[in-house]
Amino acid sequence: MAKNPFKALIIPRFKLPGLVAVLGSKLPQWPHALVLITGLNAVIKMKLLPEDSLELLEGRTFLIDVLDTGGRACFTFRDGLFRPLFSVLDQPDLAFRANLSAFMQLVARQEDPDTLFFNRELSIEGDTELGLVVKNMLDAMEWPQFPKWPGVPAFRH
Repeated sequence: MAKNPFKALIIPRFKLPGLVAVLGSKLPQWPHALVLITGLNAVIKMKLLPEDSLELLEGRTFLIDVLDTGGRACFTFRDGLFRPLFSVLDQPDLAFRANLSAFMQLVARQEDPDTLFFNRELSIEGDTELGLVVKNMLDAMEWPQFPKWPGVPAFRH
């Protein structure tokens, strides 16, 4: 696993109240996909993901389901970029489901996908081979050095 730029940040395990998921599921879901693909495409532009692995994502569909917020993001990878899907798919090629804290721990590299999966905090459904490709891409990703901003402690590797 690559170095953790959020080393000083400890994210506790938590679950939001059920009312949050009920309300969140009533909201339009496509904005979640727009925000997520904007970040993913920035990672591509920064060349943080291996290009040979990206080719294996071509035409595949994905779902990120944040269970305790009711938020779902559906997207695909086509022509070298992640693209939003404006409706939630019943059968994406690969689906990740977890509470917000598990996704935050994953992004901050506080926990790895295997640990979250085996602790039943992260559900991965769909194409097993595609899931391994995505996992290996995330593991191989090297975080850039973050700039030091005046008055803000720097993240250390």
